[in-house]
Amino acid sequence: MTTKNERTVSSELTPVKFSRLTRRGVLLGLSLSQLITLATGVLSIVGALYAGGGILLAYTAPVWVLAAALTWTPIAERPAIEWLPVAFWWLWRSTGGQLLYRRRVVTPRPVGTLALPGDTARLREYTDPETGAGMIHDPHQRTLTVVCEVSHPAFVLLDPGEQERRVTSWGRVLATVCRSGRIATLQVLERTLPDSGTGLAEWWASHGISDDSWAATTYAELIDRAGPAGERHASTLSLSLDMKNAARQIRTAGGGIRGTAAVLRQEMSTLTSALRSADLTPSGWLTPGQIAVILRSAYDPAIAATLERHGELGQNLATAGPVAVNESWTRLRTDSAHHAVLWISEWPRSMVYPGFLSPVLLSTGVQRAFTLLCTPMRSDQAARDIRKKKVEHISDQAQRAKIGQIEDAALTAEYHDVLQQEADLTAGHGVLRYTGLISVTAPTIDELEAAVAAIEQAAIQASCETRLLVGQQAAAFTAAALPLCRRI
Repeated sequence: MTTKNERTVSSELTPVKFSRLTRRGVLLGLSLSQLITLATGVLSIVGALYAGGGILLAYTAPVWVLAAALTWTPIAERPAIEWLPVAFWWLWRSTGGQLLYRRRVVTPRPVGTLALPGDTARLREYTDPETGAGMIHDPHQRTLTVVCEVSHPAFVLLDPGEQERRVTSWGRVLATVCRSGRIATLQVLERTLPDSGTGLAEWWASHGISDDSWAATTYAELIDRAGPAGERHASTLSLSLDMKNAARQIRTAGGGIRGTAAVLRQEMSTLTSALRSADLTPSGWLTPGQIAVILRSAYDPAIAATLERHGELGQNLATAGPVAVNESWTRLRTDSAHHAVLWISEWPRSMVYPGFLSPVLLSTGVQRAFTLLCTPMRSDQAARDIRKKKVEHISDQAQRAKIGQIEDAALTAEYHDVLQQEADLTAGHGVLRYTGLISVTAPTIDELEAAVAAIEQAAIQASCETRLLVGQQAAAFTAAALPLCRRI
């Protein structure tokens, strides 16, 4: 989908359309893995016919029959051959004990590391001396990430003209992210959290009368004992700097992690100005302690309300990780909850209005985290990708015409999406790749299954298609529930 710098603001909402997920293969709708298995089967048949005829053809039958089955047999709407890497990776991790994580209490983690499982164990923390923001450094992916909390009014309660204006302003924010070419990922994370009751305490502190009377004392004790009631929504923006693309600027700023932080501060200032122009209120860049609370609450939701009520607890990234993690094929078990991650595999194919995700984001009674990963593409890279897609579409169309295959309407729609992206890119707009993930959390397995079914039904109402990310729930959870700009 493209982001537009200039749009005509009117009193009516303008519907938008998402580009389709490309399902076209390398040749005649077949992917590279399908072509390899098909070629293996064809070569075995040809070799058997030339070498020995029918006897060798019977001997090689297991090879070409298996190749045909792997090429064309669908499993969960995907060819069987595409499940082999997932299955082998899962088998390797299960035999190597990678599905279980237990925190070593006696042996402390090295200073500056995050106590997280899996590949997130390589992450390092760095505190910016100028802004006090907590920055997460990934030495393998060579990225530096910072998190900002954002507050905003209820979008669905605004009038159509104001909604259209805010959508246009948000498009300018995304266009700003695309321009520098130094941003690796922008993550939008919207979470539902149990309300800890701190709002009541803050109201009493500012409006209450502490005159030591019986009524005042009783009211203060009731507020102090009040537990979680209802739920609230929290939104964060995570900005990840690509250290490879920004290498020259980093060297100019002094090099190393300090130079990287200086370059990232420039992007932080630009994003803050863009957010304020879009009538969004950034609450400041999160400190390492605030990031630690988010991580701890994601792995241990039962403690989230307590951490919020007592601001001094959990303010340490070295202890923010989980104590235990068990990964299964379809879900993840952490300290006090079960989790399942859904991938939005298909965005609405028809014209929709802003706010179409309201059934998912405003679903009540379900604890979930919605993540939108925005990966900006450089203009030259986007142009090359679009040209490649055009050539592939035209060549496939010519090949289908040669063999007399009927033209598919879905492929025609994909080609029109490519042409629209090329037109938008020529007009000076930015191009981003979107990945939508939904992490669903519940205290028991039965409640988790019910919550997943509710979210799937809400996604249907939003004209979206969701799929459970089987065999990779641990990596999917870190990408969907943690504000660390992790990819999957």
